[in-house]
Order: sequence, then C-alpha cells, then structure tokens
Amino acid sequence: MNRNPALSDRRRKAAKAAPRPFVKVLAQAIEAHQADDLDTAERLYGQVLDMRMAQPDALHFLGVLSHQRGRSDEAVELIRAALQITPRHPDAHNNLGNIHKECGRLAEAEACYRRALECDPGHYNALGNLAVVLEARERLDDAFEAHTRLLQQAPNHARGHYMLGLFLRNHAQHIEHLEQSAECFRQAIRLDGRNVRALECLGVALYTLGRHDESAAVYREWLQREPDNPVPRHMLASCGAAAAPPRAADDYVRDVFDGFADSFDEQLLNNLGYRAPEVLIGALLEKLPAAAASLDVLDAGCGTGLCAPLIRSQARRLVGVDLSGGMVDKARARGGYDSLEVAELTDWLQRHPDQFDVVLSADTLVYFGELAPVLGAAHGALRPGGWVGFTLEAIEGDEDRAELTSSGRYRHSHRYVERVLHEAGFVDTGIAADSLRKEGGKPVTSWVVCARRSAGQPA
Repeated sequence: MNRNPALSDRRRKAAKAAPRPFVKVLAQAIEAHQADDLDTAERLYGQVLDMRMAQPDALHFLGVLSHQRGRSDEAVELIRAALQITPRHPDAHNNLGNIHKECGRLAEAEACYRRALECDPGHYNALGNLAVVLEARERLDDAFEAHTRLLQQAPNHARGHYMLGLFLRNHAQHIEHLEQSAECFRQAIRLDGRNVRALECLGVALYTLGRHDESAAVYREWLQREPDNPVPRHMLASCGAAAAPPRAADDYVRDVFDGFADSFDEQLLNNLGYRAPEVLIGALLEKLPAAAASLDVLDAGCGTGLCAPLIRSQARRLVGVDLSGGMVDKARARGGYDSLEVAELTDWLQRHPDQFDVVLSADTLVYFGELAPVLGAAHGALRPGGWVGFTLEAIEGDEDRAELTSSGRYRHSHRYVERVLHEAGFVDTGIAADSLRKEGGKPVTSWVVCARRSAGQPA
C-alpha cells in the first residue's frame, strides 16, 4: 500500500499553472496523510471532494486511507470511482490491487497489478506485487518469472533482490536455492544498507548453510554500526555467538514486528503456509462449552488479529494484547476485538487476575525461552476452570530443555512444556505435534498445547 501519497510531476505542474481552491487543501491533506495524521487527512480529503466532487486524487488517496482504517469495502469503491475518471492511473490500480491482496482476494489483486503494468510497464511496485500474488496462488514458475523480470528491468532495485531472496528461501528444494537466496540478500544490502530485514535474513541463510562464522560476522558488523539496535544483538545470540537471553528482549520484538506489520499476513499466510490460528482454536473449541458468545477471551500476542474471526463467536468479550503497536494497528483495522492494548504480555497478565475464561496465544511464546513466568501469569489471569492454549516450535526427543534457534525464535521439548505447565498449576494438559508453518521450504514441527486451571483452584 502506498502509505505516502504524492502528486505526480505532471499534476503538480498543472496545479501550479492553474491554481484552484481545492489544490491547496489537497496538498495539505496529502501532507497530513504522509505524517500519519489520518483524522486531519480524512477531513481535508472530504473538503476537497466538497469543492470538487469527482477529484480523482482525493478519491484515490481517501480510498488508501479508508483501507488503513479498516474500511476496505469503502476503499475499493473510492479507488474505483477515481479510476472511472482517470482509467490509466497505474498507482491507483496498484493500490486497488494491494487492498484486494490484503483482503485475500488474490485473483482480483492479480488483475489490478496487470492493469497497472499495462498503463506503465516500468511500474516496479506493481510487478513486485504481482510476483507476490502469483506466489500466494502457488503459481511458482510464474512468480519466479515476475521476480526475475523485475530485476532484469531494474537491476538496482534493492527490494526486488530482497523479495527474490525470500522467494528462493521459502521454496528451496536444493541447497543451491539457499545459496542463491543468500546472494540476493547480499545484493539487497549493497543497494540499500538500511534494509535490516535483508541483514537478518542473510545471517539466518548463512547459518542454515552451515557457515556459522560468516553468520556471526554479519551480526557483529551490524552491531558495530548500530550498537543500540536490539535486532543484531538478539540474532548474535541466536547463532550461538553470545549467551541466549531467557526470552527475546522487548525492544527486539517491538522493532521486528513494527517493521514486519505491513507484510506479516502476506508472508505467513500466503508464502509460509501458516496455520497456527486455525489449528490452535480448533483444539480449544474441542474443550470449550458449546454456548456461543459466553466467554471472556484474551488473545495474548494478538499480532494482526488473525485469531479474532475464528474465536469471536465464542467470546462475550475479546481482548487483544501485543507488544508491537504496528501489529495492534493492523488488528484494529481488521476488527473483531472489544479492546486492544500495546503492552508486554507477562506484566499485563499479572495485572489482570481472574478475568478470563480463555487465554490463547498463537506463535507468541516462541519468543520466550523460559516459559514459567508467562505461564504462571496466564494461570493467574484465568478464572477457575479456564483454558490456556498456545503454540510452540518443537524440540524432538526426551530431554527437558529449551533453546534459541538461528531464526531468533525458541524451541521447547515436550518434557519441558509438560513440566512447566504442571509447576504453574495447570491440569488436563494436552500437547500435540503438528506442522504450523514452513521454513526454508520445509515444515516446522510444532506443539499445539491446551491446559486447564482446575475449578476452585487458587491463583
């Protein structure tokens, strides 16, 4: 989504040549939109449309803003209205495609990106977005062709190299694919040293290839350049070159997921086969009473809100908590929650004792090595008889241990999880193995865990 709308050079020159009352207001609206002052921007776009009912830029950018605020159907209608007036506007076609993509309407998104490219074959954002949608539709040969065509047309397009690296990593079938992905990440960094996601991906790729010293060198060099950056500090520990913390630091989680918020659903759902919300809530529904809308539910680490539509029918009250403000903004736009808060999870649970019938956590506790504090807090936040459900990445075998992996996430053994749940006071524990996502083209073994605070049990 173009979150920073801008007038084209042609339109800016026309506006200067023939100033009209709405032009100044439109420029003010765009400035406010770029500054994320959405209330002011929306009011000013409305004023433009009061002055000139069919002004296409105001319709287009108000559509972008409406989608940001969770009004996606309204956004589609506004951008379609703009395209009725200026049908060969590639940015509008691209943004309409982005809305369809983010709403899961992949065929419609593909059509919009292709129309944008008909209007402007050099619209690299549309071509990159087309590659992503083709990948999500599992047309991998077509997606690879679109990725490579983008880099043929724009060899210095840093994001293009990064996206091709992700594609090769996501669908790796041979070690050569991982080697090629690492080179793509290197090239993205050469072209744009600010792309911290590419730096992180390069380190992980090198570790996966068994080049552990090179992986650590990437993180050390990054940390030397940015000594206060929590990401290389955490990733240095993830590759075994520093002591692993008991859980990922708040600033690491916040930085990673604030930066990941806009593409989180796209990468996980469309490209990594992510199914933790569906599997976890399916497991919980087998335990919960049949009465609809009767439970107070906490989505602990709600992310972009993927669990909300799956559990909403069971919830009298649905609360979401996440450490990343960017993710909470996405959850708010998706809707379904009665309240959303930005907070550290363990502390928040400790401050809300005996308030919930269900505490669920899809792929949040993978950032906790030591589970005892957070599960003890979850036990206290539940009412007697309430259920906790969460997912983890699995260590296979009989050992009692947890470990930080090269991905920056933690894995836990069955025995470790069982012990910590028992010590926290949970009963009726169930720990089932499943595969909830892919990593490097391979399924990641995970645990789907449900446990109950016994009726009448003290906190």
